[in-house]
Amino acid sequence: MEIVVNTRLLIKNKLEGIGWFTYETLKRITTNHPEVHFIFLFDRDFDQEFIFSDNITPIILSPQARHPFLFYWWFEFSVADFLNQYRPDLFISPDGYMSIKAKVKQLAVIHDLNFEHYPKDVPFLVRKYYKHFFPKFARKASRIATVSEFSKNDIIKQYQIDPSKIDIVYNGCNDQYHPINETTQQLTKQKYSQNCDYFVFVGALQPRKNISRLFEAFDKFKSTLPSTIKLVIVGEKYYWTSDIKRTFINMKFKDDVIFTGRLSTEDLKNVIGSALAMTYLPYFEGFGIPILEAMNCDVPVITSNVTSMPEIAKDAALLVDPFSTESMANAMLYIYKDDDMRKILIDKGRKRKLDFSWDKTADSLWKSIEKAVIMR
Repeated sequence: MEIVVNTRLLIKNKLEGIGWFTYETLKRITTNHPEVHFIFLFDRDFDQEFIFSDNITPIILSPQARHPFLFYWWFEFSVADFLNQYRPDLFISPDGYMSIKAKVKQLAVIHDLNFEHYPKDVPFLVRKYYKHFFPKFARKASRIATVSEFSKNDIIKQYQIDPSKIDIVYNGCNDQYHPINETTQQLTKQKYSQNCDYFVFVGALQPRKNISRLFEAFDKFKSTLPSTIKLVIVGEKYYWTSDIKRTFINMKFKDDVIFTGRLSTEDLKNVIGSALAMTYLPYFEGFGIPILEAMNCDVPVITSNVTSMPEIAKDAALLVDPFSTESMANAMLYIYKDDDMRKILIDKGRKRKLDFSWDKTADSLWKSIEKAVIMR
């Protein structure tokens, strides 16, 4: 069997959510199936770290696809020409982008359709590309994998896709995330939070992650109950909009907000594992990997009661209204004041996390691959 994979998001030290999904699933699938020949398509020089096994052939196709015009050129010319000449059994795209002109079977992993619900959160040209092409991608795909029941239902509703064509492939969590000892917690607080307890947020700083309301909620929390508690924000300023910037500047307790930027997995594990709670409160999410990362570190979770997050967290988190800063602030107060509640959430998180692993993700994706290959 010959399988070609879009691996353009495998960039050393720059893996985001979809990049991690690509990395963790392909690492397992390629090593578990030595009988299959995989071709990885990169759009730039690649790191040898991503060539997981001997049955992988890496190929670089230009141009670098980092802009809507270049997305189109890469997938509709470079990738399409390669696929139509090579004629593999399947083309897999972990970021959901298909090649409309390619005449081979294709499997798209569509993680979510946030741009359909909150188009203004996405830059203009990217939004135009997504809204024009993703309905075409969903219909072009021989099979679709997605990361939650919520996202499956959303794809069905938005694009009128046959439910039998879509497989749910839940995300997992890196094995490096685990509880840390008190000594490491103290050293982490010395390094990142001025020796103070803190709430933590992890994710790209963009509108749908609800950073503005998180800032406002933290201000309410600090105003209601004065304390030395900090808010640690981990992630790159992906779309640092004027609204986010304005909200931050107007904060009363902005000096208690600490930005770390991107962290290595080891440092991130320590920062999450030393937190009072994970405050992960997007208003739209296809899955929410930081929820699992916190559970794996024995850290209680405050997350949103909308889209996929109740499905992922179930009863192992405090679910709040992400459009209500009062609801968010009250959850912070609850966690801060009630040690028993923290212990209950940690215990429930230990049970809930067992339902997810990258091994399970890879197995589910492989089953989806097999269905796509045998389809007529």
